[in-house]
Amino acid sequence: MNENVFLSRLRETVSRDYLSKIKVRRVLKYALYLFLALLVQNMLFTQLRIAGVCPMILPAVAVAVGMFEGPMWGAVLSLILGIFADMAFVENMILFTVLFPGISFATGFVSTFLINRRFFAFMGAAFLGLLVTALVQMLHIVALDTFSPVMFRVVLLQTLWSLPFAVPAYLPPARWIE
Repeated sequence: MNENVFLSRLRETVSRDYLSKIKVRRVLKYALYLFLALLVQNMLFTQLRIAGVCPMILPAVAVAVGMFEGPMWGAVLSLILGIFADMAFVENMILFTVLFPGISFATGFVSTFLINRRFFAFMGAAFLGLLVTALVQMLHIVALDTFSPVMFRVVLLQTLWSLPFAVPAYLPPARWIE
């Protein structure tokens, strides 16, 4: 009987350590993914302007993380993404730190219960995430300065210009899912 207890505890410990290593690898993959997304956003997408509007990939990354890692882990990883994005975009203060975890949590919750984790569902969620981000950026500008109806055109242009770049944001997390 003592051997059975010993063997069961040994199996538990080994499986727990194995699962812990898998989680650490997954977090490191996401850390690299988020770092590369920030790098691409800050170095490449700032150069791709149409009518003064740059594409944003970071909301689509937050959507992908939330969709494939669930609401809690998605929000945690997107919080880290938001903190570093706010450091990169100094004019926003804490805008992305608050916005990205919310987007990721909502996407993770909806993908857990209502939608599947396929490409077209991701693109719909990415469109909504990009639109919400652009609208919140517009409201931030309105709160600090003044309102102009042209801002809605800029919001729509930023959302549509960012949507094709959301496609690569889907691929790494979709491949890492078990």
